[in-house]
Amino acid sequence: MFTLLKRMFEKKQPPKERLPFYDIVCPYCFSKFHHEDVVFRAAHHRDDDEALALQEDELLNNYRGKFGLAPIDELEAIIDPSMIPDENKIYTDRILMGVSDKYAVVTRNRLCPSCHNDLPITAGKHPSNIVSIVGATSVGKSVYMTSLIHTLQHVTANNFDAACMPLDNEISKRFRVNYEIPLFENGSLLQSTEKSNRQEPFIFQFIFKDEDQAPLTLVFFDVAGEGMTDKDYLKLHASHIKNSAGILFLVDPMQIRAIREKLILNMGENPGKIVGQGDEPREVVISLFGDFIAHLENSKTDIPTAVVLTKSDLLNALKDDDGEYVSTNSNVFRNVIHRGGLNLAEYENINGEIRRFLAKVDTPFVNALDVYFKDTSYFAVSALGSNPVDQQVSGIISPIRVDEPFIWLLYKLGYIEGRNGQ
Repeated sequence: MFTLLKRMFEKKQPPKERLPFYDIVCPYCFSKFHHEDVVFRAAHHRDDDEALALQEDELLNNYRGKFGLAPIDELEAIIDPSMIPDENKIYTDRILMGVSDKYAVVTRNRLCPSCHNDLPITAGKHPSNIVSIVGATSVGKSVYMTSLIHTLQHVTANNFDAACMPLDNEISKRFRVNYEIPLFENGSLLQSTEKSNRQEPFIFQFIFKDEDQAPLTLVFFDVAGEGMTDKDYLKLHASHIKNSAGILFLVDPMQIRAIREKLILNMGENPGKIVGQGDEPREVVISLFGDFIAHLENSKTDIPTAVVLTKSDLLNALKDDDGEYVSTNSNVFRNVIHRGGLNLAEYENINGEIRRFLAKVDTPFVNALDVYFKDTSYFAVSALGSNPVDQQVSGIISPIRVDEPFIWLLYKLGYIEGRNGQ
């Protein structure tokens, strides 16, 4: 009865004003443009008309070349709406959605003007909210991405009356074969992404069953960690981060010099997988600063940033009753499920605890975040629930709080509400 009354009197946030259209951010190359600037792929080809003959798409092949993909020999022609009469343009809800060519053949295949990849059907109708994952080498981005998407699909979406869907069948197959099956069905740890292995982004949509609610496009770049401190490599993904609506900034406890040796010592004779020490978290912040934050007003980014301490199960080696680093009854080791909204009490507890922990063990990193980021919150996740031994996960994979940073971003972006308890 109390719960029912509480929900009846719970304060609702006013709905955000719907604009007639939004700028589009391409989920492939992350360029930003007006909806009138899209181009179209012709719906047919003609051998007797050079303008509509099959031809090489140089922009698309340039994009594919960045990821080591084979060029496509010939495709239907590109139609630029700026070159055709207004009466041949087709609008839906004031958004340019199709064109009719000079043979009266209609195409609705909208493409990004910069890379000529297909755009989501919702592009321009809703904000192009993109979430990016960054972090140094061996931080566990590939494993976290896999565990997060798996959890969003099997648990989180159901708790928010939504579905988490890949953008197309090719992405679905690539994710299942290369990531989900090896990890969740075979228990095999994913290999670190090689810098030379530049993979196309994984694009998913978090679609709410309420048709009035905008979908959220999730773009995950499985970027090699070394690239986050390599200037030339980072440029390839700079616009991805710059045009993101939210950032998941991953930090590995083993990268923190102040506790690394203590962790290894306390983990005993069979510590599981121990990675070599890579770039310290502060160095990744400095790389981001030099590449795009420094060019922003006041040299700060207002992109909501979830600072995510990965492999939180390792902190078992630091816990004690005194709580010098982590207390025995820490929130870190307890999984939390958010349903229908962000549980503000649980969020505030973990945010405060992890910020205090990182401020103690890596003060320069927290100071750097405070200087360059306007809106940060702190989280701890275990993508697997335990530390792998000999590249294998023993027992059932049981992620801990793995979707909480994403749910906080949903809250910050106005998709869900905050609640005091479930």
